[in-house]
Amino acid sequence: MKVSDLRGILTYVPRFREKIFVVAVDGEVAGSPNFSNVLLDLAVLRSLNVRVVLVHGAAHQIDQLAGERGVKLSNNDGTGITDEPTLKVALDAATTLMNEIMQGLTSVDLRAAYANVIIAHPAGILGGVDHLHTGKVERVDTRLLQLLLDEGVIPVIPPIGFDGEGRTYRVNSDAIAVEVAEAVQAMKVLYLGSRDAVTDGGVLLRQLSISEAEDIAKRRRNQLDRGILSKLEHAARACRNGVPRVHLLNGSMDEALLSEVFSTEGVGTMIYGNDYQQIRHVMKKDVRGVLELIKRSVEHAELVKRTRADILAQIDDWWVLEVDRQLVACVAVHFYAESQKAELACLYVSRAHEGQGHGRKLMGFAEQLAAQRGARAIFALSTQAFNYFQQKGGYVEVTPDELPAERRKKYDVSGRNSKVLQKAVVATAVEPARV
Repeated sequence: MKVSDLRGILTYVPRFREKIFVVAVDGEVAGSPNFSNVLLDLAVLRSLNVRVVLVHGAAHQIDQLAGERGVKLSNNDGTGITDEPTLKVALDAATTLMNEIMQGLTSVDLRAAYANVIIAHPAGILGGVDHLHTGKVERVDTRLLQLLLDEGVIPVIPPIGFDGEGRTYRVNSDAIAVEVAEAVQAMKVLYLGSRDAVTDGGVLLRQLSISEAEDIAKRRRNQLDRGILSKLEHAARACRNGVPRVHLLNGSMDEALLSEVFSTEGVGTMIYGNDYQQIRHVMKKDVRGVLELIKRSVEHAELVKRTRADILAQIDDWWVLEVDRQLVACVAVHFYAESQKAELACLYVSRAHEGQGHGRKLMGFAEQLAAQRGARAIFALSTQAFNYFQQKGGYVEVTPDELPAERRKKYDVSGRNSKVLQKAVVATAVEPARV
């Protein structure tokens, strides 16, 4: 691992410390060679004081055991009819798998315990058909879960539930993960399936709003893999009920869990329940939007006028902040290698999004970006917003002589007589955009 990778991880630690992640692993993933790597990923999360609840499926193991015993299954994933022979196979397969998972967690020095926390009731008669021993979650024993989590123990929850009279039901693990996450107010649900999550034309869809997820589930119901469809529907429901983020991952990919949690882009599909924000490079298709964004400020002489050609000529220096894929703020960071300085330019936040910390977020982003590119100081020129830089950013006023020679020439020609504000910068890590 590179030092820069570690710094990137550490940037997330304050956000995730003592938060609860519900990790839901399909039976096929739990039985795969990569599962040992998944367990190591869980160990990393625990080492960073992330509280983990592990929910596992068992459809793969149920199919295998039924084949060995010559049992014809009525259903294997807890969504259809569960007859008596199928329930028996499901119980045996889930119990065996749970023990294997417990052994695996112990092998990576994690404390874990079987958590009998799912109180279920019969799914009942659906479409005129009695689903027999298939169950639905009635409630979650949060008190027991919290006791385990407070002791640093990972609760392991199988796809089985019990009612108040001790009757057993086969319950779908995707549904259990959502119910548990809602009950314990988890920060994330991470589904680890056996294949890539949601794609469009072979391209992975990296983030979806609730409405987008629901629309895809509806339009492509007959095209999506059954497991992906289930996770997509449950993810949308979880977000509607207050879970901020649900991630759909390919559990056969090495380090998928950590790569998703501790990177800006991620490797799976994220469904988000509140405003999704990201800071990203400006693309050619964004230029018109940027010009429209800053138009009012240019008209009031707060910002220097830029043309489309101006932005395109330095497009690699330009960044935007998106909220739900709408451009709400922008900034440019120009580098002057010889003087080891950078310029923070054209920092602007739309009026509709003022007062939400977006300006300070972009300011901090620009400063760290400058530091990582080797700058020792960053400066900004301002005619009307200099108080903002001084009060919010800690910039101090300096003379124009402090400007890099190339920038000083442009300063003199402009005739704006802007105040020059400067600040020392220290490299850490650029603020991750995907949380």
